[in-house]
Amino acid sequence: MAHYQRMGNVPPKRHTQHRDPSGQLYYEELMGEEGFSSDSALLYHRRIPSEISAADAWELPDQSLTPNHPLKPLHLKLHDLFPADPSGVDAVTGRRLVLGNSDVRISYVVAGAPSPFYRNAIGDELVYVERGGARVETVFGAFDVCRGDYLILPRATTHRWLPVAAADDPDGEPLRAYCIEAASHITPPKGYLSRYGQLLEHAPYCERDLRVPAGPLLAEDLGADPGQQTQVYVKHRGPGSGGLAGTIYTHPFHVLDVVGWDGCLFPYAFNVSDYEPITGRVHQPPPAHQVWEGWNFVVCNFVPRKVDYHPLAIPVPYYHSNVDSDEVMFYVDGNYEARKGSGIGMGSVSLHPGGHAHGPQPGAMERSIGVEAFDELAVMVDTFKPLELGEGALACDDGRYLLSWNTPAE
Repeated sequence: MAHYQRMGNVPPKRHTQHRDPSGQLYYEELMGEEGFSSDSALLYHRRIPSEISAADAWELPDQSLTPNHPLKPLHLKLHDLFPADPSGVDAVTGRRLVLGNSDVRISYVVAGAPSPFYRNAIGDELVYVERGGARVETVFGAFDVCRGDYLILPRATTHRWLPVAAADDPDGEPLRAYCIEAASHITPPKGYLSRYGQLLEHAPYCERDLRVPAGPLLAEDLGADPGQQTQVYVKHRGPGSGGLAGTIYTHPFHVLDVVGWDGCLFPYAFNVSDYEPITGRVHQPPPAHQVWEGWNFVVCNFVPRKVDYHPLAIPVPYYHSNVDSDEVMFYVDGNYEARKGSGIGMGSVSLHPGGHAHGPQPGAMERSIGVEAFDELAVMVDTFKPLELGEGALACDDGRYLLSWNTPAE
């Protein structure tokens, strides 16, 4: 991120002595991207962050992928993947893999239990909160996330998810999270940024819309003993399914021990309601709706908005072929005009693979003429390598979507 942040107790000069009231040195950690050549943060720990007393294998949830062959458009019903009572499921170990390739993996989880401390050592995570809420405690500080929030967690950020009980949620819903795990970093699109990284005037959001962690957050702030042993679940590259593996580190202290930090690398949140849609006289293509990007994929969101106002406009999309990409649409809220008659509803995912020409279902074009606004909310991921199917997709495919463009025989 372009904007510098400083929180808690940091020394006036980096890489110099910084001591606690008793005279003990704090331990400075540089958390940096691309070696020492990109954004970074300096964190000041009370204990040596490298200190571990054990390292044990963590068997990850099923990470296997199956080719989408024969090539088909799919409708995946994510709400069918979890029981009505998710009290025994947490937002880290309970994720079910839906789609993935070597650049990005998309998982879904409905959680009611606290997660262990966790860090993803493979890439950044972008978690979209579909429903419910949670407190997310990180070494940088804490977030209270709710419906509509995106939370970006830089690679190797130690954190945990503490879901809000459904009974305490304004909608009475458990935490439902759509998890986008990259093998790279996830950032605002380059086209929205100045040469120095500031969000430009034409960008659909700005720095004021981003929430930084409330911190620092220490063990004693939570009523915990700073000397309490804690475990951290680490996802990393390795010999497991999909080239991934997991390790559980045991630290002989509580890992929330950062007294201060500063820099331009930190987790942050953004609520989709703060996204200002870009509209036009005729239909605007998906790049007009982009919100994030990673290596070989982009993330867009389609929010409630006024639509095309040319006198002959057709507000729903034209048919198009994804020559270079697979398109994944997660339907969150409202009535998605182009998909009426397909069976798609809230909690659905559509996969339109490269090589399949797709567009509105029969009748949607005529129905949309004269409509002045769309009341819809969806999160789209476009990938530039083919996506394969995780066990979650195989478990919730409706098996009929490829027939939804067929018109009845005369």
